[in-house]
Amino acid sequence: MGKNIVEKILQEHIVEGELVKGSSVGIRIDRTLTQDSTGTMAYLQLEAMGIDKVKTKKSVAYIDHNMLQQGFENADDHKYIQTVANKFGIYFSKPGNGICHQVNLERFSVPGDTLLGSDSHTPTAGGVGMLAIGAGGLDVALAMAGEPYSIKVPKVIKVELTGKLCPMVASKDIILEVLRRETVKGGVGKIYEYGGEGVSSLSVPQRATITNMGAELGATTSIFPSDEKTREYFKAQGRLDDWRELKADDDAKYDEIIKIDLDALEPMVAAPHSPDNIVKCREVSDVKVDQVAIGSCTNSSYEDLMKVAKILKGRKVKNDVSLVIAPGSRQVMEMIARNGALADIIASGARILENSCGPCIGMGQSPGTDAVSVRTFNRNFFGRSGTNSAKVYISSPEVAAVTALTGYITDPRDIDFDIDFSDISTDEFMIDDSMIIVPADTSTEVEVVRGPNIKPFPLNTALEDKLSGKVIIKTGDNITTDHIMPSNAKLLPFRSNIPYLANFCFSTIDEEFSARSKDNPGGFIVGGDNYGQGSSREHAALAPLQLGIKGVIAKSFARIHKANLINSGIIPMEFENPEDYDLISQMDNIEIEGILEGIKNGKLVVTDKDRGVSFSVSVVFNEKEIEMLNAGGKLNSIKLKKGIGA
Repeated sequence: MGKNIVEKILQEHIVEGELVKGSSVGIRIDRTLTQDSTGTMAYLQLEAMGIDKVKTKKSVAYIDHNMLQQGFENADDHKYIQTVANKFGIYFSKPGNGICHQVNLERFSVPGDTLLGSDSHTPTAGGVGMLAIGAGGLDVALAMAGEPYSIKVPKVIKVELTGKLCPMVASKDIILEVLRRETVKGGVGKIYEYGGEGVSSLSVPQRATITNMGAELGATTSIFPSDEKTREYFKAQGRLDDWRELKADDDAKYDEIIKIDLDALEPMVAAPHSPDNIVKCREVSDVKVDQVAIGSCTNSSYEDLMKVAKILKGRKVKNDVSLVIAPGSRQVMEMIARNGALADIIASGARILENSCGPCIGMGQSPGTDAVSVRTFNRNFFGRSGTNSAKVYISSPEVAAVTALTGYITDPRDIDFDIDFSDISTDEFMIDDSMIIVPADTSTEVEVVRGPNIKPFPLNTALEDKLSGKVIIKTGDNITTDHIMPSNAKLLPFRSNIPYLANFCFSTIDEEFSARSKDNPGGFIVGGDNYGQGSSREHAALAPLQLGIKGVIAKSFARIHKANLINSGIIPMEFENPEDYDLISQMDNIEIEGILEGIKNGKLVVTDKDRGVSFSVSVVFNEKEIEMLNAGGKLNSIKLKKGIGA
């Protein structure tokens, strides 16, 4: 039987287990990436493992998130990351070089290799045929230390593309259509593999937009074939030696097939406050817009910004609209500066931001009170922009640029001027890797510099057989990591200071959560469906750990957050009967007995002492996960095995 692309890569990289659907396997990780928002914690954890050099083919540390230097904290974290990268053999991409996923795509992606990144949008590299997976910082640190990465063998869903996109319809509309059909939790336990004759019409940047935002499906990752279009991209990047052809066999099997006719797609947006709240542009054409933001790891490529420049050329941004644009990399910025496109963008009245994540993570450019912001980003979660009352719509660059000119959400097919994008291509990108610092050959004389804001990360204690405590908070469905541990310009500088950061856990929806946790140590969280969706930030597990949370009971969990809870020694439990969610209330006293045996058997009984009711929860873990929970977390488990700190 023929193999699909996912099976081929997994088969080449399995070091533990067998390629059987639903079983756990350990895979060899070829490459890793970190960014500064998650990197400090990942490297503190790497240091605790007692190794001399990373064991991967290549690991890269990027600075792209915490770019506002309002105090010493961000600059200190950057210095720490640069020095620790130098010591451990990790390449360092300096501030200003660009967003990790865009730079990685340009300079470090390799078809057929595995990539693990401490950022949920690591699957961007799937646009060139990498098996690229987002994970918590501890998992990435372990991969750098040479440990295999454990995953459940996922279902592989083929997205079969036919036809060709019509003018002003974008690759962003393809992934919005997939989200419309599958929802933000539809991809859990799945990998989306794109195929069909329609793939050949999509460039690598277009494919990367799709795989990037595939993270919003809750999927393990998304991937495209590596074909002639991929070869052209690598040749233009001067990296033809890194290219290889990679495609599914003609008789490859899939668990499901989704068919999308590209000819039938039209411009869409994701309305507030979820990436799967999809509507056609023409259905919301009466929405007045205050701000437009173009950029992020989803839509900041050279191709994206050239399209924006063509739309804006000779025209002016509406007087009451603020348009901000952030190129994805220094390569992109320099190329549009040299060919005149940047001048056209500036002349329109747009404001140019540095090559970074910026507004996507609430790092500046927060909208005004009750404002409407149209963004080419990947997430529009409540409060993520930095303004809780703002309404954020997600769109393609074409929709965003035209909307900035009209002041209303606008279908770009409805404008009264013709624009030809057919000449947007390049046979050769500008190559300058001078802002990527090669690590030292020897680490003996490298001093790692730690600023005063860098605090030790919390560690759990060995699992007890009985736990009791209060339900500190009860949440609804689709709680994101932005709800749990907000990401904004005020809090991002403290990602390396968990004791301080924990004070703001759940603060966007419950300002008293932190205080209640401290007053009632050893408590629990109760959640609905898809608890912990969104980013890979392990801070959404570390902050509750700092506050003494012992377990989370939910209807279902997002993949990365569930893994991060286990890594932290916090038990993720799922209601066996979702209706039991209604039996329990915030601040109820609950008790769980027989935990050590229960997690082996896959079931625990939770008793609500205040209401006199009991219910069962599922705790299905593999042997390694049980080992981690028993030890009080993954790092404790590793230390026990290696005798570190004993």
